[in-house]
Amino acid sequence: MQIHEKPPADTPFEWIGGEPRVQALVDRFYDLMELEPAYAQLRAVHGPSLDNARQRLFWFLCGWLGGPQHYTDRFGHPMLRARHLPQSIGGHSIGIKERDQWLACMDQAMGETGVPEGLRARLRDSFFQTADWMRNRGE
Repeated sequence: MQIHEKPPADTPFEWIGGEPRVQALVDRFYDLMELEPAYAQLRAVHGPSLDNARQRLFWFLCGWLGGPQHYTDRFGHPMLRARHLPQSIGGHSIGIKERDQWLACMDQAMGETGVPEGLRARLRDSFFQTADWMRNRGE
């Protein structure tokens, strides 16, 4: 039997520091996507403006982390995979490169915005599972 240390907050949303810290994470994530050549392929699939993506990721992450359900209040169930299929409005072709760039960009953003290491490790695992499930292209 493994004994895990209890997190310092009841939800990841509280642990990260609430809406201001989620917003800082999302902002840094998209800023890095714009600035870093390593994320160029990821940036290219998002179209000319990141404003809509920034807002929706903020709303989604708040609820996904256990905070206010801004996304579902506005749009219903996230249906992440369906909303990201290439044939859907705003959808994307997601392969291994896009998945890996998304994960690397988010991990860098978590590091640069001071997400606590224990939470960062947990989120890394959860983000990987979700990002890998979102792939809709083999390569």
